[in-house]
Amino acid sequence: MKKVLLTGARGFIGAHCLEALLERGFNVHAVSSRGRWNDYREDVEWHHADLHNGEHVLRLMADVQPEYMLHLAWDVTHGVYWSSLENLRWVKSSLGLLHDFIETGGSRAVMVGSCAEYDWDYGYCTENLTPLKPATLYGVCKNALHEITAAAGREANLSTAWGRLFFLYGPGEHEDRLVPSVISALLKNEDAFCTHGEQIRDYLYVRDAAAALVALLESEVTGPVNIASGSPLALKDLIMLAGELIGKKGKIRLGAIAAAEDDPSLLLANTERLNREVGWMPRCSLQEGMEETVKWWKAKLKKA
Repeated sequence: MKKVLLTGARGFIGAHCLEALLERGFNVHAVSSRGRWNDYREDVEWHHADLHNGEHVLRLMADVQPEYMLHLAWDVTHGVYWSSLENLRWVKSSLGLLHDFIETGGSRAVMVGSCAEYDWDYGYCTENLTPLKPATLYGVCKNALHEITAAAGREANLSTAWGRLFFLYGPGEHEDRLVPSVISALLKNEDAFCTHGEQIRDYLYVRDAAAALVALLESEVTGPVNIASGSPLALKDLIMLAGELIGKKGKIRLGAIAAAEDDPSLLLANTERLNREVGWMPRCSLQEGMEETVKWWKAKLKKA
């Protein structure tokens, strides 16, 4: 059985990657810095480790000796992560993790990046073609890790790939993000205040994103791969779909919030590498994904 080390296993994306890895028959060793995980599946080998602690990481790698690694752990505290100095710590810790993975005989690593690495002035983003010109510390740090990972892989004969995530939605997302904030407000019969919503974005259901990352891990594709739908979507259409599903379209206030001056009008992924080389296509329609997301938030708010 293929043994994989999964970091960030209790995060928004990681929790879905855990399920996807199990479905694909992996022996999953999941890392968490939190102390309890009795609400998670028992067919997972859980490891308590602080990835910023070099001794913890070395011991973890020596104990597990994984063949594969899917590294998602990062500090993405909403509202601050774009400029947080924690990004620097995560570059350092990720490099230590990669080093010890190589030293203990790992053969395939997929690290996770972001569309924030691209120059957003270009709008349509293609791997190895669109300039990499991140405008935030988060994007700079992700891109730096990408460059070092690729170089280290070449030197150590390690197969590496870089999954570059675009915009995601789905169960488990932070409540202050766009989709959850709109859904939550409408379910509480409150007004949902939004920008004009004319911005075009590339949204992918989180379970599809997890499946795409696992497909990338199982493939032999190397280098950067956009993890996205490849389909343009106006934010107002996404927002109004939430209103339609909840029956509260009249509570949506488009244009009530001014869009940021540097907010790009278009941000869309070219997904040819993902579709043709990895051989993966999205499985969940926007309608289906939003229905599942609304259902999840209804259950969550009912428990609150």
